[in-house]
Amino acid sequence: MRELKGWLSKFVALCLGGLALFHLYTAIFGVFPPRIQRGVHLMVLLPMAFLLYPATKKSPIDKPSYLDYFLAVLSVIPPIFIMLANDRLNLRFQLFDPVSTIEVVLGLINILLILEAVRRVVVPVMAILMAAFFGYIYIAPLLPGIFYIKPMALSRIVEINYLFTSEGIYGSIVGVTATFVAVFVIFGAFLQNTKTGEFFTNLACKLAGEGPGGPAKIAIISSGLFGSISGVAAANVYATGVFTIPLMKKLGYKPHVAGAVEAAASTGGLIMPPIMGAGAFVMSEITGIPYATIIGAAVLGAIFYYISLIVRVHLYAQKYDLKGVAVVDQVPWKAILKDSYQLIPLILLVIFLASGFSPFMAAVFAILSTFLLSFLRKDTMMTPKRLWNTFVLSGQNLIMLGITCAGAGMIISIVTFTGLALGIATVISSWSGGFLLPALLLVTFTSILMGMGMPCTPAYIIAVTIGAPAMQAMGIAVLPAHLFVFYFAILAEITPPVCIASYCGANIAQSKPMQTGFESLKLALVGFIIPYIFVYNPALLLQGTFLEVITLCILVIYIIGFIGAGLQGFFIKKLNYFFRGISLVVAGALVTLACAKDFIDTRVIQIVILLAGAFLVLVFVAKKMKSRRAAMV
Repeated sequence: MRELKGWLSKFVALCLGGLALFHLYTAIFGVFPPRIQRGVHLMVLLPMAFLLYPATKKSPIDKPSYLDYFLAVLSVIPPIFIMLANDRLNLRFQLFDPVSTIEVVLGLINILLILEAVRRVVVPVMAILMAAFFGYIYIAPLLPGIFYIKPMALSRIVEINYLFTSEGIYGSIVGVTATFVAVFVIFGAFLQNTKTGEFFTNLACKLAGEGPGGPAKIAIISSGLFGSISGVAAANVYATGVFTIPLMKKLGYKPHVAGAVEAAASTGGLIMPPIMGAGAFVMSEITGIPYATIIGAAVLGAIFYYISLIVRVHLYAQKYDLKGVAVVDQVPWKAILKDSYQLIPLILLVIFLASGFSPFMAAVFAILSTFLLSFLRKDTMMTPKRLWNTFVLSGQNLIMLGITCAGAGMIISIVTFTGLALGIATVISSWSGGFLLPALLLVTFTSILMGMGMPCTPAYIIAVTIGAPAMQAMGIAVLPAHLFVFYFAILAEITPPVCIASYCGANIAQSKPMQTGFESLKLALVGFIIPYIFVYNPALLLQGTFLEVITLCILVIYIIGFIGAGLQGFFIKKLNYFFRGISLVVAGALVTLACAKDFIDTRVIQIVILLAGAFLVLVFVAKKMKSRRAAMV
């Protein structure tokens, strides 16, 4: 991103800060009609893509080129036209009334400018993917079978992408970004500028820093807390990793392991309630399922993901005898308790959401509480200058989300109106032979492929448009199907060969990118298993009796322990390859049992609870014996 100076810097700040204030105003007093709300959103964000992001590596980095100025001005015209023509467009019959020449021209301009903006702001691969979907419209009339469609006129292509409010550039996906997501982005900027991230790190250091694997546990806890708010895994790696990765390396962690721990923990923040980045809001919009229901269903999976990371780094630290952070290097409890008021906005957010308030009002009250609490410390006090800078930061954080969701909206429009989603669902069902597991594996591959190199929200939107119909055709309920795709679209961030979060961690750790990527994949392995469990056994989504949920939780804890021991080669003592293999086989058997919902009856529940008790006794006795031997030595 360019760092502008002079009058242009002030103009850009005015636009971005003004947009954040606009979204805060509409959150409090009510949103405008869809084309107006979304038009204002893109009218500001699209020009910023050309003013702040260079076209190539050879472009000026301190100021825009003449072409950038031209594209920025040109990009304002299509949304202004949409807003001015709102009343007339509301009365037209979609897919029936003709599209005027001016609408075709402006629609084409809007489409091409978003393609270019996505190439600059996000990654070229997403722009190429979007172009491929547009290419499919022209190739499909030549294809046989289920992928055949009738030729589509240029005016019709423009109509479904430019004039609709259900799909396309100004569709419901951009609508979510221009309403719910925007307010939570503002909330995140307030937390960032009041040093809440620093408090998370200090709290994590105090909770887990002193024991084995302390620095890695700090990274896991702080990244999980901060990542749910930030919504971008790569940004989260840099926000918390600049502290945690050097600390891990200093206390004996190999560079690629330090980078991998931070990458896996930062990526997991996107599946962590209550905010889950922007994904939960988008999922609620697409499925019609209440936001509170989604975060309630997601909570156990997220908790187990982070437990698995903590178990892995704990075993790693014990295997290599790595110490924690010395008490003298930690912030004292007195200072932690003094700053604990910074948790109040998050607590209020959860309380308001659980009480049935809309996400709008919950976020507004959280922002207000953050603003008021900032005055308790001089260095976080929201002075007029800091308050304005917070709104400008909010606008900057919205650029990537707004542009990518506009691009994803066009893909959804093409997939919907060409019937491509149904064709892919048919292919998946056919290739899987009607069996669920092969179908899930194909959806997993598709979701990871779509998510490589892209931010999680557009990756989820694109992947779910293709994968969810196939899963629902196999009898999977809407919520498990969407969460399944959501998990793998996010885990693509740490799946080689295109693992952006792992590359960011490797950059900070100065380790080999691919080595860090594969280490991240190993650390996050339980995250790849959890979606399969909740598809087969909805008890993991809290959809079952109390005993079913408890039994499944115990089984998952066992799975985490055996996978950790098998992959890490340590449990109380170092394990040889035979026992590591046995551990992984047992973990696989337990995964099968966890997925076999119909076999978990009262007898199985009793056996699992008894085994859990026996396991705890065994661990306790083993630790006592180990401590006695250490004392004798």
